[in-house]
Amino acid sequence: MRRLLLILYMALPLYVSAQVSQLGQNIMFMGETSGTVSSGDTAPFWLSANKWGLASTEGNSGYLRAAISRDICTDSLRSWQVGYGADIVAAANHTSSFFVHQLYAEVEHGAGRLTVGAKELDNEFVNPRLSTGGMTSGMNARPVPQIRLATSHYIPLPLTDGWVSASAMMAYGWFTDGGWQRSFVADGALRTSGVRYHAKSLYLKVGDESRFPLTLKGGIEFASQFGGEAWNLNRRDDDMSGVDLSHVEMDNSLGGYINTFFFRGKDPNDGDYHNMEGNHLGSWHGSVEYQGRDWKVRGYAEHFFEDHSQLFWQYGWKDMTLGIEAELPKNPFVSTVVVEHLSTRDQTSGMYHDATANLPVQISGADNYYNHHVYGCWQHWGMTMGNPLLISPIYNERNELTITHNRIRAIHLGIAGQPTASIDYRLMYTGMRSWGNYWSPPVNTVSSHFLFAECTYRPTFLSGYSLTAAFGMNRGQVMERSTGMTLTLRKEIGL
Repeated sequence: MRRLLLILYMALPLYVSAQVSQLGQNIMFMGETSGTVSSGDTAPFWLSANKWGLASTEGNSGYLRAAISRDICTDSLRSWQVGYGADIVAAANHTSSFFVHQLYAEVEHGAGRLTVGAKELDNEFVNPRLSTGGMTSGMNARPVPQIRLATSHYIPLPLTDGWVSASAMMAYGWFTDGGWQRSFVADGALRTSGVRYHAKSLYLKVGDESRFPLTLKGGIEFASQFGGEAWNLNRRDDDMSGVDLSHVEMDNSLGGYINTFFFRGKDPNDGDYHNMEGNHLGSWHGSVEYQGRDWKVRGYAEHFFEDHSQLFWQYGWKDMTLGIEAELPKNPFVSTVVVEHLSTRDQTSGMYHDATANLPVQISGADNYYNHHVYGCWQHWGMTMGNPLLISPIYNERNELTITHNRIRAIHLGIAGQPTASIDYRLMYTGMRSWGNYWSPPVNTVSSHFLFAECTYRPTFLSGYSLTAAFGMNRGQVMERSTGMTLTLRKEIGL
């Protein structure tokens, strides 16, 4: 035993030294500059949406960006895998003139991956280039700094011979936009600061692509805002508690973290009708995929819910995203096609009533997607954290943290292709109709059309360089009429 311990003691520094020496290898440096010009006060919708909050909504804007990263997959043959990244931006006509877009480190061992910091994290159920995005976890807002523990891949379950596997995730984080809210929100309107973030998910996969071409995936994800402090909360008509709601500090102790995990507690302006502490929302996901020899087709659905009224089948599921994604055999014209239909019009009807002595019936309707009576809405730095078609509060002319267009229907088409080895493109069209929301419906139904075209050129004679030109256009009443263009020049260097 002593000899074994001595050998381990002598070998450990050598092992650690070998691992650490690899951290300075396989690094990617990236520099990028981008500028947008538009005919309107705001940029065309798809020039700023689903860019992880990196693009501005202003009509004219620009930024300089520098990043360094090491992909965790670099260590795929090692028992311990390490990745990291730093991404900083200097900008004009943005919510910040200088900000850290990403800053993270991650470690993986076995099937577990720990990520600490702010990182762009794609939703596995939607195409990040052609989809409108997820309803709960989208790609529209700046990444939230967090501590995230997740499985790095689907883990086969016992007694299933590899045909059934599972993945899981849990995270806690912190919103960083308290200062921006203070400058954006109108005097006397609801705002927050120091808000905490929580997310968790559990997915199952049925099938094995190596043995059968059909694969099913499905599961549930939850997310919430909790903790922090809030100003100018509204008081319920039946609230006689006398609590001062002009400034309230929520539960930022360990108890607050436990309450949001188990859906317990109450908000300071719940009065006598306790719901749960924080702003809770989530999605049910499902997909079916068929893998051909050199093609693939996938159908998917996402049902969104607020609190518990749409969590199960009590009121029926009328609101969801339905999509089809097809990857075509290699050709110079079209490689990928995505078609989506999004509906959020029902929201468990427009009726909400807490049970009382006179009418002892609970009706959990008027869900008011993304909006919340304490946290304003599901947003970060003015951009909705879910699907951008529920128009972000940064567009709100009253300077309030409110989603005014959350009852919508939309049809969306995305196409991508690679005509040559150095040129690729993508095209998107979205047509949507809005009924506002139940609390402030428009006099008449309004609609809009969003068009987007993008082409990227990577010259073979200039290694690592790429030039992207994007065109966008808004027409209709939901968003301001606008036509614009973005040019982006990028240089990547791998070491």
